[in-house]
Amino acid sequence: MFDFLLHWLKDLPKDYIVIIVAALPISELRGAIPLALSLGMSLPKAFWLAVLGNCVIVAPALFLLEPVTKFLRKFKIWSRFFDWIFERTKKNSDSIQKYEALGLVIFVAIPLPITGAWSGVIAASLFKIRFRYAFLAIVAGVICAGLIVSTLCALGILSWKAVVR
Repeated sequence: MFDFLLHWLKDLPKDYIVIIVAALPISELRGAIPLALSLGMSLPKAFWLAVLGNCVIVAPALFLLEPVTKFLRKFKIWSRFFDWIFERTKKNSDSIQKYEALGLVIFVAIPLPITGAWSGVIAASLFKIRFRYAFLAIVAGVICAGLIVSTLCALGILSWKAVVR
């Protein structure tokens, strides 16, 4: 999948590629930072571009998730998809229920599959966390996740090849 995406984006400047990959729900910055490093970017530049790309979707997603979900649930396939994604998010979000915005920071900060800005937006919507708290918590979580991923990359523990597998 990533090979197809990168082939499609190959003519864009490297900075834009990193921002786009960071904004995608599957890769987010967990994929964007190692990708940026494999493209020859410095670690600080990779970090900030990935954080920017991952955070750019937060505000629009927080505003639009509920109305878009409500509309798309009229179609059976989308209703099943949202049921699945919401249940999956609920299952992994005990800390959010208990600590609300602080739990949301922790949930987003852990750079594992099913956590991140996109899942944080879903969790904030599910648990009715107010926009300003949700936005700040998700951005703080993205920055923490970026620091963790950057550290793992700097130590040689995480690379683009490991992400693509």
